[in-house]
Amino acid sequence: MKLKEKMLKVGILGRQILLLLEAGVALGLAHSYKRHKWILKSVPKELKKIEIRYINRAIRNLYKSKLIDFKEDKNGHTTIILNDNGKKQVLKYKIDNIKLKKQNKWDGYWRIIIFDIPQELKRERDIFAKKLKEIGMVPFQKSVFVYPYECKDELNFIIEFYNLRPYVRFGLLKEIDNELHLKKIFDLI
Repeated sequence: MKLKEKMLKVGILGRQILLLLEAGVALGLAHSYKRHKWILKSVPKELKKIEIRYINRAIRNLYKSKLIDFKEDKNGHTTIILNDNGKKQVLKYKIDNIKLKKQNKWDGYWRIIIFDIPQELKRERDIFAKKLKEIGMVPFQKSVFVYPYECKDELNFIIEFYNLRPYVRFGLLKEIDNELHLKKIFDLI
């Protein structure tokens, strides 16, 4: 996904609907109150409190934003499905919430991420470095970050999200010259 793509503004309710669709919750549009009630049984409690008209408005806005599509079955029931643009938008919400886990016991290895992103991708490089700081990694040098616990899955997700695979390397480091300083930062002493 390119960072230069236009970021869509989707409200909280729209985000919740997209995440529900991504999780496989079937949302249908029906004109009967019984059908709405049946659909809302599978929806989390916070969405149950929202009036149907607000949900319908959010769904219309998601459709206008080309994040969802409608599919009608032979019985005339319309189902809302997440399209490819919607799936990309859901990924954005997931990357906004990603955090690195802190484990009970440190295995003695430093996870190190090194990147050399070209100048023409400066914006992506800056966003990537900022994201690494946000999730809890510590800069060791300008384009080198460290973390004491397993984080390969999260880093791979971030690297793929920003489409930076050719420029980023990941490794394990047994010892480092300023280890005491890093242990203090990560509260390992």
